[in-house]
Amino acid sequence: MPYFDAASSVPLHPVARQALAASLDEGWADPSRLHREGRRARLLLDAARETAAEAVGCRPDELVFTPSGTGALHRGIAGALAGRRRVGRRLAVSAVEHSAVLHAASAHREEGGSVTEVPVDRRGRVSAAAYEEALTEETALACLQSANHETGTVQPVAEIAGLCAEAGVPLLVDAAQSLAWDRPGGGWSLLAGSAHKWGGPPGVGLLAVRKGVRFAAPPPADEREQGRSPGFENIPAIVAAAASLRAVRADADAVAARLRPLIERVRAEVPRAVPDVEVVGDPVHRLPHVVTFSCLYVDGEALLHALDRAGFSVSSGSSCTSSTLTPSHVLLAMGVLSEGNIRLSLPPTPEESVEADVERFLQVLPEAVREVREQLNAPAVPRERAAGYDAAVQDAAVQDAAVQDEGTNHHAARYEEQRTVPAEGARELTVDALGTLCPMPVIELARNFDDVPVGGVITVLADDEAARVDIPAWCEMRGQEYLGAQGTRYRVRRLS
Repeated sequence: MPYFDAASSVPLHPVARQALAASLDEGWADPSRLHREGRRARLLLDAARETAAEAVGCRPDELVFTPSGTGALHRGIAGALAGRRRVGRRLAVSAVEHSAVLHAASAHREEGGSVTEVPVDRRGRVSAAAYEEALTEETALACLQSANHETGTVQPVAEIAGLCAEAGVPLLVDAAQSLAWDRPGGGWSLLAGSAHKWGGPPGVGLLAVRKGVRFAAPPPADEREQGRSPGFENIPAIVAAAASLRAVRADADAVAARLRPLIERVRAEVPRAVPDVEVVGDPVHRLPHVVTFSCLYVDGEALLHALDRAGFSVSSGSSCTSSTLTPSHVLLAMGVLSEGNIRLSLPPTPEESVEADVERFLQVLPEAVREVREQLNAPAVPRERAAGYDAAVQDAAVQDAAVQDEGTNHHAARYEEQRTVPAEGARELTVDALGTLCPMPVIELARNFDDVPVGGVITVLADDEAARVDIPAWCEMRGQEYLGAQGTRYRVRRLS
């Protein structure tokens, strides 16, 4: 079964498996003890630290290991903010950071601090001007991911680090998605990573803090890992994590050369094969193994399950695939469609198998999308729209959200019961989509759109969170005028 969710986690690298097995017999003792067993454990830990530091691009004494990448981010943010408390209590983060960073920002706000959220463009990339504006005299710390976990967009880390240096603000880089491929741009002050993203064992993260950065580890204090990460070190797992990082980085250029053309093929072929699809993320500044796209009039969870039945393990940022039914904050920040979102992130497996799997995926996807649209009784999509869709829109960013499988037929039936046909020549129409989940508000908008003349206005009543980005995104895809929203009322003017 093809596994196309490498951005979430990858299987244990063969080198990691070998290192883990070898160090189980030598790395079980307490590395802080002076006896023979302790010294052996300390040697393994120190060697792993040197290996990881070389891959990261820092000194060994600047790097500590943590129980997870999330823990590294939390402790890095808390420690840097505490160390610079006299400067101010303002934290700057991009709007598309990993949820671990946003959770830390929320906790900081609840404790009386302030947070500045830096916006991104439709491709999910921050601008130097926007970030520079967020750096004030009271800014204690700035955070920026090196590459986005949902879209693969790579951020201008070196440029932002330069601005932070000029402003005297340390920059924490979340390098979880990019460390397997290369060191992030220089100039950062703190850096976090997670081993299971590059083929190391789960439960190992790393945190690097440059010398000279004011850092006060959050309490309670601990004597291990320079007081920055409490608890007994899992030396076998740490050794495996460091060994696998070195191994994947040695092959990174060759793997990227294999996977990038496959991703390019998916980016080009999906909009041709499936009508009304947006490929999201930056087409140039991106990771070599990730592609994300969204399908109009599609329930993301239903599509994910259809692909799973066809043998493909993929991911989705759709709200219907989460317990909260809230659209992905990344896609919301980009201001793009949130329906039927699918992310492919290819694993670094042999070229022949991945290439064949990608080709089969491209064959399976159109029928899977068609079936889901039929289940939702979605408006018919002209086949020519797939081939003629504007290339600039294809390269823009996309969001996703969808309804539960069991609710799909109910919502379609509800629409047929409540649909009101306007009087002939009426220039305004209201469509009631209250109580329905994405993609039904947009589907009902599309179904009723031809019932108002050119120049007329259609108002959609919708209380689903995804509607506030899906309806504007639909207007952009269709070349119609979005007039704005007031509460649960979304107004659209028909231009053609």
